[in-house]
Amino acid sequence: MRTDSTFDHLNPFSTSKTMPALFVGHGNPMLAISENHYTRTWQALGERLPKPKAILSVSAHWTRPGSVQVTAMENPKTIHDFGGFPQALYEQRYPAPGAPEWAKAVCETVQMTQITPNQDWGLDHGTWTVLKYVFPKADIPVFQLSLDISQPPQFHFNLGKALSPLREKGVLILGSGNVTHNLAKMSLGGSTPDWASAFDQNLKNKIDARDYDGIVALKNQNPFYQINHPSDEHFLPILYVLAQNQGHQHLTYFNDDFDLGSISMRSFLIA
Repeated sequence: MRTDSTFDHLNPFSTSKTMPALFVGHGNPMLAISENHYTRTWQALGERLPKPKAILSVSAHWTRPGSVQVTAMENPKTIHDFGGFPQALYEQRYPAPGAPEWAKAVCETVQMTQITPNQDWGLDHGTWTVLKYVFPKADIPVFQLSLDISQPPQFHFNLGKALSPLREKGVLILGSGNVTHNLAKMSLGGSTPDWASAFDQNLKNKIDARDYDGIVALKNQNPFYQINHPSDEHFLPILYVLAQNQGHQHLTYFNDDFDLGSISMRSFLIA
């Protein structure tokens, strides 16, 4: 078994019901058919994580302005929500079962906003490109929560808190996005611009200080937010996972570098 010292504190045979929470910088879709240090780290993480009863994914690639929905089908389809890539990428499938009972529980128990079931979406590449490596057997039920991008960051942080009881029932909460994400500024083999490294470091500093109010306010207060996030969807999943970081849980960073010049792959685990 491969292991990574980054995750040595995890016990894959843990009997604790409280599952970890995970934010993954998912990067570009080609990682689904690549082998590099990002995908090897995802594999190593999967070998150390306890097996959840289900996975709730909050992906940057499912946005629903004006509503929050949750997938509730028995067999979610693999969505190839990208264009211009090799055929081998479109042939990828992640045939995990859905989690309709968990979705129903979310719709019935979350009080801060209305969440409605969805039968049309599935698993987009923000979810399956990561889970393909973390849980390659695709035998764990997976359901996705949409992002209402018409809502401010505080809404998303609060909704993350409202979802946290799921972890005590054995559900792993996965956020999938990127700390920095400006596709127009990325470059093959390019150096990381100052505006990207400064934003990445500022976010890390605030995470380390547990300055959640400061993180929620980054959109309005950090001068580099707009260039790093011309739109919010890759930033918002971070808030759902940070909302789980209560008490004295251990936060571990991994893949804390940049791909394609300006895309931060910084990821973290709360356990």
